[in-house]
Amino acid sequence: MSSLRVGNAPLSYGAFEMTIGVFPNIPGPDQLLDELAEAGFEGTELGVPGYLGEGEELRRRLDDRGLELTGGWCPVRFSEPHHWDEDLAGLDRILSLFASAGATGAHPVFGDGGSDARRANPGRGREDRSLGLDDAGWKRFLEGLKRADDLARARGFEPTFHPHTSTYVEAPWEIDRLLDTTEIGLVIDPGHLLVGGNDPIEAVRGWGRRVNYVHIKDVRLGVRDSVIRDRAGTLEAWRRGIFCELGAGDVDLTGFLTALAGIDYSGWLVVEQDRIPRDDEPLREAAEAQARNRSWLRTHAGL
Repeated sequence: MSSLRVGNAPLSYGAFEMTIGVFPNIPGPDQLLDELAEAGFEGTELGVPGYLGEGEELRRRLDDRGLELTGGWCPVRFSEPHHWDEDLAGLDRILSLFASAGATGAHPVFGDGGSDARRANPGRGREDRSLGLDDAGWKRFLEGLKRADDLARARGFEPTFHPHTSTYVEAPWEIDRLLDTTEIGLVIDPGHLLVGGNDPIEAVRGWGRRVNYVHIKDVRLGVRDSVIRDRAGTLEAWRRGIFCELGAGDVDLTGFLTALAGIDYSGWLVVEQDRIPRDDEPLREAAEAQARNRSWLRTHAGL
């Protein structure tokens, strides 16, 4: 496992699209990167485009702390052609940020834009296929994915696809269809996989050659079950703490890391603890949680 490099993401510190500029207890970019580097992480995901800066400012912030840009979340509404121009323009901006940071190895992390129905029903796609795409929807999806893939590769970046809670690629049957109809590399994220009803360890073993990026995450299945039972939405799941610190949830992380070693994975291992800060949460709480996550990886995986 010594060939793995460990990163983190702004999302773990509560900084994402719905909190930056809205919540008062979100760290600024310099504070976040300082905390991330001090905890011993080697890299960071981009987060919200522009949050960490642009151009020379982005490069300087990373270089000053010895950090690399590992990748960035690139949501595209693949099955909705009327959104392609807008979403691919957003992808192109992210690729430009990668380039300006000198991050030639950063992965565009493709994620499906999902739908209101999926966001309202996290984890229910496995049991209710009516929430998924029909054949015509999958045809559009694959065309949209090809356009995004072509754009990323034309600019010199290797994309990866993230099966993700509350999207059209969440449940086992949806991931199988993606695997059968594309050759794109895959993100392994044990937390999101478990929420969607997948076995993360079997996913590593079965997808071996396709895995080119890894998120490491833990999840509380009791919270997942309450969210499904209550038909609560994605953000409510985060507020309930569905994603927790490493070792505090129900993912067999030791088995997961052993499975990664079994396929000789040697890329980034990025901690991503999706979280929404409480109104009264002090800034230090997220930083301390990520420091504990980094310590867990040292203690339990020698990383």
